[in-house]
Amino acid sequence: MKTYALIGSSGTGKSHQCAAVAFQEGIEYLIDDGLFIHGSKILAGRSAKREKTKMAAVKRAIFIDPQHARQVRRKIREVKPKSILILATSERMGNYIADRLQIPLPEKIIRIEDVSTRKEIEQALEIREKENRHVIPIPTFAIEKDFPGYLLDPIKAFFMNKSKKSSYQTAERSIVRPLYSSLGNYFLSENVIEQIAVYVTEQIEGVAKAKKNTIVSDNSGIILNLSVTLIYGVNVPRILLEIQEKVKEKIEYLTGSQIKRVNVFARRIVLADEDKTSKKRHV
Repeated sequence: MKTYALIGSSGTGKSHQCAAVAFQEGIEYLIDDGLFIHGSKILAGRSAKREKTKMAAVKRAIFIDPQHARQVRRKIREVKPKSILILATSERMGNYIADRLQIPLPEKIIRIEDVSTRKEIEQALEIREKENRHVIPIPTFAIEKDFPGYLLDPIKAFFMNKSKKSSYQTAERSIVRPLYSSLGNYFLSENVIEQIAVYVTEQIEGVAKAKKNTIVSDNSGIILNLSVTLIYGVNVPRILLEIQEKVKEKIEYLTGSQIKRVNVFARRIVLADEDKTSKKRHV
């Protein structure tokens, strides 16, 4: 097994550049922030960005926890990778991670300055300092359940192999705001979520009226219960499914919150004329 290390200070763009480095070096497996990654899948580990303090995040990233290290070691032995790229802030950290995972010490060191321009590094540092945005080299769909309420955006990129100009590869990564964000926790009024949910629902053809019943919010996400009045003649199962999908999509897009579940209850069915009369009364 060959081990490589991509070295750069925190926030300089290692997780952003690692896919291109791995592709150009022919490396298929990554160790980044406590995760053992292959392609678009997390094979083992737990992301340091899920920790509640920066100290806990550092410990997670270097596999201090014996159980965490053991889990990743076991998976490495199982898949028997030919090469692994370790992302680290220093050579010492890269060596320490390799030692904890019982794999060879990095035989090739690649520095972030070798793969990023000075301007790119400065931009990455500015974004980290001002917005506390962190990149995870995994598609959003693969980590969504593990980062409720903290996912910001997916990003895509493509890059070419230096030795084969016609060969290129795409990579999707995710931008998150960790639990230990220096910006602190933020509060989003339930009234805002309610208004978005009701507005989106009432724009769907066949819905006469929508009303929020309850909103349950915890660290795993938000559960939203909605009651709706439908117009006679609609396909009830189809329209309830459409409400679930559109409400979830819009709230997550507009607020960055993770919607765990949208429960929709059809409480009444009214005639179209009754619907118009009802709306006039509320104007």
